[in-house]
Amino acid sequence: MGKQPVIVEFTMADTVTISRHLKTPEIRSYMTVAAVKDLTYPNQLAPTASDESGRSSQTFLVEVVVRRGGEERRAVASGRDIYAFSAPLVVEAMARVVSGQVKQAGVFTAGEAFDARDFLASLCPGHLSLEIR
Repeated sequence: MGKQPVIVEFTMADTVTISRHLKTPEIRSYMTVAAVKDLTYPNQLAPTASDESGRSSQTFLVEVVVRRGGEERRAVASGRDIYAFSAPLVVEAMARVVSGQVKQAGVFTAGEAFDARDFLASLCPGHLSLEIR
């Protein structure tokens, strides 16, 4: 995606999800200005389909970097048309719930309900590109 202007500390659900998995004294979040404009512009048109799948050509990228001392871990998830990606994500989660793969009751994140790496890998390569280092 290259260098782009960002809004610093643009907090969304990701911050809550991360804090449920990692004991961290600090979380910094960034969102590109272009993405925020897409979300807040009152006359924003819906993305148009760019091929027979119906997905738009818009791309998304979520990168998480965790540092402790001199150690660093990084996960990058990316794909095309985040709105079209939402449906397979929800369907995969619900299929796991109804098949009994969730053994606990209550409110929790997907990462608490399922093995995160396995869950995300189930969406690859058709809907998501995932890199974990």
